[in-house]
Amino acid sequence: MQANQMTQTAEATLKHYQQALLRDPNDMNAQIHCANLCAELKRYEEAAGYFRRIVHALKSNLPARDALCFVLQEMGNAAHSNGQFMQAEACFEEALSYQPGNAIFWYNIGNAQRESGKLAAALNSFKQSIRFNPNDADAHNNLGNIQRELGQLELAISSYARALALNPNLYHALAHLVHQKQHICAWDDLHHSIQQLRDWVMTKPNAQISPFALLSMHGTTAAEQKQCASNWASNLYRQRIQQQIKFSDLTLKTGQKKLTIGFLSADFRLHPLAFLITELIEQIDSAQFTTIAYADGVDDQSPERKRLEKAFDVFHDIRHLSDSEAAKKIHQDGVAILVDLTGFTKNSRTGIVAFKPAPISVNWLGFPGTMGAISNVTVSGISEKSDTTPLFDYLLADKVIAPNCDDFSERLLYLPCYQPNNSQRPVAGITQKIDHKLPENSFVFCCFNQSFKITQEVFGVWMHILQQVPNSVLWLLDCNQWATANLRKEAAKAGVDADRLIFAPRVSIAEHLSRHAHADLFLDTSPYNAHTTASDALFMGLPLLTCAGETFASRVASSLLQQMDLTDLSTKNWSEYASKAAALANDTAAIQQLKMRLAMQIEKSPLFQPALFAQNLQNQCLQIWQDYVNTSA
Repeated sequence: MQANQMTQTAEATLKHYQQALLRDPNDMNAQIHCANLCAELKRYEEAAGYFRRIVHALKSNLPARDALCFVLQEMGNAAHSNGQFMQAEACFEEALSYQPGNAIFWYNIGNAQRESGKLAAALNSFKQSIRFNPNDADAHNNLGNIQRELGQLELAISSYARALALNPNLYHALAHLVHQKQHICAWDDLHHSIQQLRDWVMTKPNAQISPFALLSMHGTTAAEQKQCASNWASNLYRQRIQQQIKFSDLTLKTGQKKLTIGFLSADFRLHPLAFLITELIEQIDSAQFTTIAYADGVDDQSPERKRLEKAFDVFHDIRHLSDSEAAKKIHQDGVAILVDLTGFTKNSRTGIVAFKPAPISVNWLGFPGTMGAISNVTVSGISEKSDTTPLFDYLLADKVIAPNCDDFSERLLYLPCYQPNNSQRPVAGITQKIDHKLPENSFVFCCFNQSFKITQEVFGVWMHILQQVPNSVLWLLDCNQWATANLRKEAAKAGVDADRLIFAPRVSIAEHLSRHAHADLFLDTSPYNAHTTASDALFMGLPLLTCAGETFASRVASSLLQQMDLTDLSTKNWSEYASKAAALANDTAAIQQLKMRLAMQIEKSPLFQPALFAQNLQNQCLQIWQDYVNTSA
């Protein structure tokens, strides 16, 4: 009550001085009072207008400039929180015109520029922030983020290390440091750092440790991954979950003929996602469903993008909408089931889902694991109170990758196989081994996974296999110059000629698929398997050997092999994995017979039948919608 009275008094006083300004616009005393009162009432945009006029009139008045900078900072922070990054950038840019040496303003403008995709500008902004405050650990961390995104991995690692030197408990900096070391295959002291992160996940709920980075870290358990996702979700989205009541008035008539499904993704472009879902979307029954795409990624003008635009009934580009604006649009579109195809991966817009703009939300395909639950939330409409609320209602999975429901915050929605695939992929013309620098008469083991998936433990197994198969080479993807150099060094340390490691450059998807013909056996990684990369190999008739783990990401290849009736290639431990790889490589008849089995399966396997997948998906969507209607009745 006292606060309300103070607010009412301030508003009454403000009106008094505004009346004074109407009588005399040059009354500087009234201008100052109006500015201060608007700031007190947190009407920052109005306050900024008054302070600008004061600064213009009193050019040498430092308190007036400082006050203007204060309200600009408040406006910029609010804009950033609402996803209005260009507006945030403009606010901090104006503030910097008055205080060019303010490290905080440089830091904040860098954050806004990064979110807007202005990486070069953000790089300069963080460097300026560090120039004016060299001891700001967060600025060093964020500089590392930009360097990472620009491909300057060694510089990024140095920035993260500097951030940790300034603040050893900067949890997210250590997660970034470990993940980038994995990208360049620099494994020294990683065990200690990973164990530290695992401990923090279970004991420091406020630690913002990237759930995606944790997936590839050796030794992490399903329980730790679930806790990590829940910590992340709680820290970022607790307030939004509490605001979901804003969208609770959505009324979808149970008798309507068509159900609207929204698909949210940053990757509707030339991206592996396009080779998984395009034909699936085209196959969805338009008599029963309306499909709407909400695209948050760059329009690369590729044929894949154009085909996706046609595949959906409606295609919306939401890049320039804030999370709340996008959520309102989804709500207004009458979306019944919202499917997030990005999850906690690059360019995530999960904040949109956290507003709960649709009655049902589904986590699928982009992030191979649970999205966690928000802690200490009370949601209107839930009769049984709980300390946690799942960020998503459902996770699309299958019984191979998700055999234990306790590992997931969401309810599991089982399909025969969680991964869809197009029935066709673009394949370039035939090449020769020599075109890829492969020895003509050698057995070619390959792994085209990204370098961060190659752990020290897996690489050790590979080196053992190469020693057991003298006339063999290991064909890897050339992800970055540092990983290539480090892997060659590790091979030499293991007593294997570094020249037996051959690195494939990045090429078009058609050329990449074509070169699979020259490999004999794909050696999978763990704890993060090949996913789309595994389907690429199987589609091209290349057998894949995996070792099933206990987490979602470590069981995807096993799921795909089951669809191809090749479960004997999913091993239970690394000893079996190594023995089977060596046995196949040393038995020409066995490997040829395996390739023939795979070739026969490609045509008839459900893995490459998007129409069948669409039918299974439609049935599940209809069922969960009916369950929702029954529960809400």
